[in-house]
Amino acid sequence: MGVLRSMQSLQAEVEEMREMLRGSAGGGNSGGGLKMQPASVKRSTGGDEVEGDARVVCVTGGISFVGFAVVNRLLEVGYTVRLALETQEDLDKLREMDMFGEMGRDGVWTVMANVMDLDSLCRAFEGCVGVFHTSAFVDPSGVSGYTKHMANLEAKAAERVIEACVQTQSVRKCVFTSSLLACVWRQNYPHDRRLPTRLDENCWSDESLCRDKKLWFALGKTMAEKAVWRAARGRDLKLVTICPALVTGPGFRRRNSTSSIAYLKGAHEMFSEGLLATVNVEKVADAHVAVYEAMNNTAGGRYICYDHKIQRAEEAAELDRQLGIPYRTFSENSSDRPAWFELCNRKLSRLLSARRRCTYDIYCSYRVD
Repeated sequence: MGVLRSMQSLQAEVEEMREMLRGSAGGGNSGGGLKMQPASVKRSTGGDEVEGDARVVCVTGGISFVGFAVVNRLLEVGYTVRLALETQEDLDKLREMDMFGEMGRDGVWTVMANVMDLDSLCRAFEGCVGVFHTSAFVDPSGVSGYTKHMANLEAKAAERVIEACVQTQSVRKCVFTSSLLACVWRQNYPHDRRLPTRLDENCWSDESLCRDKKLWFALGKTMAEKAVWRAARGRDLKLVTICPALVTGPGFRRRNSTSSIAYLKGAHEMFSEGLLATVNVEKVADAHVAVYEAMNNTAGGRYICYDHKIQRAEEAAELDRQLGIPYRTFSENSSDRPAWFELCNRKLSRLLSARRRCTYDIYCSYRVD
């Protein structure tokens, strides 16, 4: 029965991934399925210019919930994408889908790479100008899908990814997928003020607090993001990090359940402090691509990404219900005691707004001409 359930789960996940591609693949080019293609991109000796096709990128964790959406968005805007897969199961899942050929999606190929193996990462990144590290560790046998051991592994893997980017001559830029949890778990706040404290990209979660509360997912995301910033400091690599809230969207209950359950450990406290938020996976993907394309200009540092703050107890309880988390009661803040914190994603909002204006200006110019 365990094997049967596993196959049913795989088939359901494949169908959901097919539906995601059908919803966004209209008008694709005719072409074959997953394929290997030569890449001829070299790191230049000066400036930001590179030789060859600068729209070749690699995505780790490309069939994860977030990674798959990022790959899909990259293909939509004309990038050539290399999927770095870690296991044979990942490869089998892609073969089962046969999606990129079926939907006429060109410009995708695969390579096997272990995120704990520096050499295999370098081979996977060779010929790519950019790397999107969306891969993350989960432990299906853990109660919440994430353990203390996973947190340590994630930090080590993140450091190896940056080292591989630096050692690979073609790679110039890296977008690292972190989490809002790397920002929100802080302590020693005065709670006697009238106005909430703004929480933005300058805020970091306290690792000691995460350990004390056994918030292993938050600890792993915090350690990993700090590790990549340390590893990239003073190196010839442009780095940005995206810190999304709880990622939702079509199929998230099945395809992202372990990470979601791990994220919601401590949800009561986040809710009462005004820090429980969600973001649609399509916005996360759009943010990754938008930030990547702006890295040649002004984009840099961290970007908090969310599109909805959960302010009602019924919404928080509904998230638990959807994920099968045992019933727990959420208490809403009274009107005379507002949330202690105010989430701020102004930095990303400005970038996305500027990008939309630029796209509109180009479109209008084209129509006038």
